Amino acid sequence: MLIEAVQQADDCVLAGALDRAEADSIGSDAAAFLGTASGVRIASDLRVGLQNAQVLIDFTRPEGTLAHLVVCRELGVQAVIGTTGFTDAQKAQIAEIARDIAIVMAPNMSVGVNVTFKLLEMAAQALSNGYDIEIIEAHHRHKIDAPSGTALKMGEVIADALGRDLKACAVYSREGITGERDPSTIGFSSIRGGDIVGDHTVLFAGTGERIEITHKSASRTTYAQGSLRAARFLGTQRAGLFDMFDVLGLR
Repeated sequence: MLIEAVQQADDCVLAGALDRAEADSIGSDAAAFLGTASGVRIASDLRVGLQNAQVLIDFTRPEGTLAHLVVCRELGVQAVIGTTGFTDAQKAQIAEIARDIAIVMAPNMSVGVNVTFKLLEMAAQALSNGYDIEIIEAHHRHKIDAPSGTALKMGEVIADALGRDLKACAVYSREGITGERDPSTIGFSSIRGGDIVGDHTVLFAGTGERIEITHKSASRTTYAQGSLRAARFLGTQRAGLFDMFDVLGLR
């Protein structure tokens, strides 16, 4: 999806493509799956892949992303990070690297999802009393982390709007006799199955009414297009850690 989006963009050029050393794709043309030739061969050597690049778009795993960022800082290459599942310590490492290069990091690159974050911020402020908040997310069977990074970001946005600490008020599981619901908590539920790209619903449940704010992804194309918007934004930055609110002007 990322390669296809770059190939279709008038203002972007594919400079390199990376995969694991054991991947069958190594050495093949990066756009072969589209039935065209890009002139870029898929490589496993990060420095080879980045030698002509201005921005690395990274959707991998936390350990891989951190290793890539070290090389990006060395080469002066900026980064768009769509990887999720970082620990607080790993996020601190990214923030340190962002002192030298510009980085956009977001748990979801979709423009629609980030507009949804803004709507949730507004809803949480208006529904701060008398409404129980539950976040329900669903993804494909192959996703390895739960809750999703997007669901956690939703929780963070809501908690910040309410002046709460998500770490202190999040509830990730319920089983057995749980007792009455604590109204100050934010609940999370995760569903895994099939090929669901990504569904997220935040429920504000009050007395006599409930408000549901939902975003559903039918294709990963939206993530690729959002990533390109982030890459374009980095063209105006020298260093710093940014997110999609910065890219979309939603601050």
